[in-house]
Amino acid sequence: MDPEVISNFLVEQREAAPENLQQNFLDIEDYWDRKLWHQLTDTLITYYHDPASSSQRLPLFRRFILSFAEKINQLKFVSLGLSAATQCSDDRERLTFLTDLTEKVDKPASQDAYVYSLVAASEVKLRLQDYDGTRKDLNKAESILDTFDSVETEVHASFYRTNASYYQAKHDFAAYYKNALLYLACIDLKNLTHDDAQGRAYDLSVAALISDSIYNFGELLLHPILNSLVSTEHAWLRDLLFAFNRGDLAAYNVLENNITKCALLEEHKTFLWQKISLSALTEAVFRRPPHDRAMTFATISRETHVQPEEIEILIMKALSLGLLRGSIDQVAEIARINWVQPKVLDMKQIDNMRVRLKDWDSSVNQLGHWIEGVGKDVWAA
Repeated sequence: MDPEVISNFLVEQREAAPENLQQNFLDIEDYWDRKLWHQLTDTLITYYHDPASSSQRLPLFRRFILSFAEKINQLKFVSLGLSAATQCSDDRERLTFLTDLTEKVDKPASQDAYVYSLVAASEVKLRLQDYDGTRKDLNKAESILDTFDSVETEVHASFYRTNASYYQAKHDFAAYYKNALLYLACIDLKNLTHDDAQGRAYDLSVAALISDSIYNFGELLLHPILNSLVSTEHAWLRDLLFAFNRGDLAAYNVLENNITKCALLEEHKTFLWQKISLSALTEAVFRRPPHDRAMTFATISRETHVQPEEIEILIMKALSLGLLRGSIDQVAEIARINWVQPKVLDMKQIDNMRVRLKDWDSSVNQLGHWIEGVGKDVWAA
């Protein structure tokens, strides 16, 4: 493009810009004249981050930035393109814009930028409910990401965020839970708005509860994102998670009425009862010392509030899910458990463990005194 045309265009844009942003244009013009591409890119990124620049992002990108696109960092080029894409009139126009952007950076030396742009395009396809197209793009992005030794966290964060959104739309709650947590691991939580943090905590909590393959919420319970639900209308959901973690049937009964506030939880209400029953079973086993884990069906029924005729199915389910290890004596109606899946402990559970350790210490002392008493002659000799 003719440098004079670009120069005139920049003057027009500077005069149309808000007064507080006109200095940015003077810097942009200066860096462009001197071909200082790095400084020019950083100034443009700063300018694009200002909300007041919104109306000028698309024309600047199309008539100015594209003229030197190959001379700047391709990841930053895509970042500028994504900012410009927010000003497209609708998702159809936005998808066309991002598809062109993706093709421009599809080169061996800029595969990180290609993935970044490809994921952004897949996010638009997801909003347009093109699930097959979204999955195809995300699979391609993932295969490229797997070949990198390292990549900017913003690229990974973009991938995990969009992948999580896809699985949420498809109601694959376990995959959503995994990708949503990976996304949170790639970002600084301080950059999330309060509403966004609260929304993600809410969605993660619901996914953890209704997934048929997630029975250990430890990573979520320890994550600071969950604190965004404290003292809000959704605080009950956080309490419900902790109730499930400790198999607290009494707390579940108190919080159960809140389930109607969430359509997904209401839809899975029967499953939630089965899940809390399994948690109550593992908690009952955990509270017992290792040498006293042969439990009758009647004891398990009393601990879990499950009908006696359904106890065997409950134990078999726990064994098949890997929550417990052991055997069942169907004739004697006894379950012999030799292992229980580790999980995050709350303060009450830690206190129970403290009591058990004190009992163990007391037993060891008693054994020591007994050995000392019956072995006096041996020690003397």
